[in-house]
Order: sequence, then C-alpha cells, then structure tokens
Amino acid sequence: MKYIFEYEFEVRDYECDAQGIVNNANYQHYMEHTRHRYIQTVNLDFMTLTNAGIILVVAKAELQYKRPLKSNDKFVCRLNVQKEGLRYIFQEDIYRISDNQLCTKGKFEIVSLINGKLGNSEVVDKALFGE
Repeated sequence: MKYIFEYEFEVRDYECDAQGIVNNANYQHYMEHTRHRYIQTVNLDFMTLTNAGIILVVAKAELQYKRPLKSNDKFVCRLNVQKEGLRYIFQEDIYRISDNQLCTKGKFEIVSLINGKLGNSEVVDKALFGE
C-alpha cells in the first residue's frame, strides 16, 4: 500500500497489560493520534471546523492484530485516505521499526456532521484531496 503520512511512537510501560504487551485499545489511540497529526498537516483544525458546525466522527473502526508491541518498542503508524461517498476511509498500519514487521492494520470510516446532519464537507474535501 502507498502511504501519504507516517508518525513515529514509542510504547510506554503503562500501555502494556499484565502479559507485557500493548493493550489492544491503545492501538486505536495510536491511530487516532496519527490521523489528528495528519489533519494538522493539511491545515485543518478541529476547533475551526467545530466552530463552523462541521464535526468529523468515526462511524466504523476495524482493527486486525498481527504481532504484539511491547514496552519500549519503537513503531511507526502509516496512513492513507480515500473518499467513498460521504465517508473518508483511513487505512492505517502500524509497523515495528526494529524489524519493519506489520503489527496492526486499521480501517476507519469517518463522516462529517454538518450542523448535526450527515453531509459532505467541501472544506474537508479540499484540504484532503484538493477538490
């Protein structure tokens, strides 16, 4: 897959469970943080969008766990985005840096609520795709 953005992290001890591996919920946090960092690079700001009545929300999240991350592992979350109808589809994959092994695959469907109603945001489209 071609990626358009990536963001590096390091596993913190408190993100691990009693088995010594990253708790499953934290992978979703890593991916959300990567999406938010990406959104900033295309000059979108959540407060500005919110003040304009545009709310971006996760409508669906799918994660596939391939290999666990452990404390102090360094990893990178790589991202791509496409548009399908009213949905923005973010594909996000987490790779352990030491061996470039795929650890987790994520797919997130994001929609725009415009003044409380599902809709198409031209502002977001233009920022993400230049449309």
